[in-house]
Amino acid sequence: MFPANEVERLIREGLACDYLKIEGDDGTHFSGIVVSAVFEGKPRVRQHQAVYATLGKLMGNEIHALQLSTYTPAQWAAFQKELG
Repeated sequence: MFPANEVERLIREGLACDYLKIEGDDGTHFSGIVVSAVFEGKPRVRQHQAVYATLGKLMGNEIHALQLSTYTPAQWAAFQKELG
């Protein structure tokens, strides 16, 4: 079983993030928000693949599921503005 903070650490080590929050309390299923300039110009599937790549062989094994919301910094700023 993996703690959410370890998943977060691995993503942060492999991807430059402006904001990162991973949650999950059962050790195998996680959800999170990842904001990175690396996502600029990439379709959502490529953004998710960039995050999965930071976790390597853990995906599908120790990490059974990772539900992601990915944003560029501009998209994240617009989203935050909408929330007020």
